[in-house]
Amino acid sequence: MKFNIALLPGDGIGPEVVNQAVKAVDAVCKKFGHEVSYTKALVGACAIDATGKAYPAETHEICMKSDAVLFGAVGDPRFDNDPTAKERPETGLLAMRKQLELYANLRPVETWKSLISKSPLKTELVDGADFICIRELTGGMYFGEKHEADDMAFDTCKYTRPEIERILKVGFETAQKRNKHLTVVDKANVLASSRLWRKIAQEMEKNYPDVTTDYMFVDKAAMVMIQNPKFFDVLVTENTFGDILTDEASVIAGSMGLLSSASVGIHTSVYEPIHGSYPQAAGKNIANPLATILSAAMMFETSFGLKAEGAAIRKAVAASIDAGYVTEDLAAGGKSYGTNEVGDWVAAHI
Repeated sequence: MKFNIALLPGDGIGPEVVNQAVKAVDAVCKKFGHEVSYTKALVGACAIDATGKAYPAETHEICMKSDAVLFGAVGDPRFDNDPTAKERPETGLLAMRKQLELYANLRPVETWKSLISKSPLKTELVDGADFICIRELTGGMYFGEKHEADDMAFDTCKYTRPEIERILKVGFETAQKRNKHLTVVDKANVLASSRLWRKIAQEMEKNYPDVTTDYMFVDKAAMVMIQNPKFFDVLVTENTFGDILTDEASVIAGSMGLLSSASVGIHTSVYEPIHGSYPQAAGKNIANPLATILSAAMMFETSFGLKAEGAAIRKAVAASIDAGYVTEDLAAGGKSYGTNEVGDWVAAHI
């Protein structure tokens, strides 16, 4: 097969970790006899500096013409500390999701036995935790009507039936492929939008009799994720709740540098680590590239339907962890290796 992949390294550590994912992709393509070509494009602060826009039209065109997108991260302290900025790196990420119609964000949460000691939770709680968070990605407060003034501001959380139905369909179908347990997370005791979510989910669950469906308020879900993470199999929720819960879930594995994600929908899918741009580490060769490499595994599995290729990447990542060939965030006081060295090791193992 031949693949055309758009590379959007973005800001901070984004270019460094995307480079390591490219090494893994190249190694897999060589191993399995595929051809791959890459097209780089700007997004985030670097795009604002070059074009004035966080998600330029040229970048969108490249994404639309590609088979998949490997994305790093966006964000820059210059914009974080300037509330008057007209354009922000994060607006590029939101624009990309909206224009590509990437309505479902899939974030698997898994644990590695050799890293369980890195988790802040007790071993008996973490060992065996394996679930996936499905976050609605193009609706809710992030995209609703906004107003900002000196003495008043608001963000509107708006959802339509079609938006809710399509993301719940992803949740139910994902549960069918896993352990047939779906948890719908909302705040239906307070929010009208959440009540619509719950109403539609209750209507749809009869179409999936093989799936056990339960409902949980978001504050309860946040507690259960820490108290008993093994309760969850598939968790589906709206945009804002999903953003917060998936970052909370990342600590279960011991590092945000381990969690991959896929954003899928109508057009080209985007694969990215869940961590941010981590500007303090940029250029220091210390960032953990494994989440981005695992995102490349998701790309082979989800966009290309190539399970063996994805498995080859996953096995190489697991081997690097078991061998202790990891960056400083996972080294637990032992010897650590640089971003580039870990990427080289994984590619060589593939």
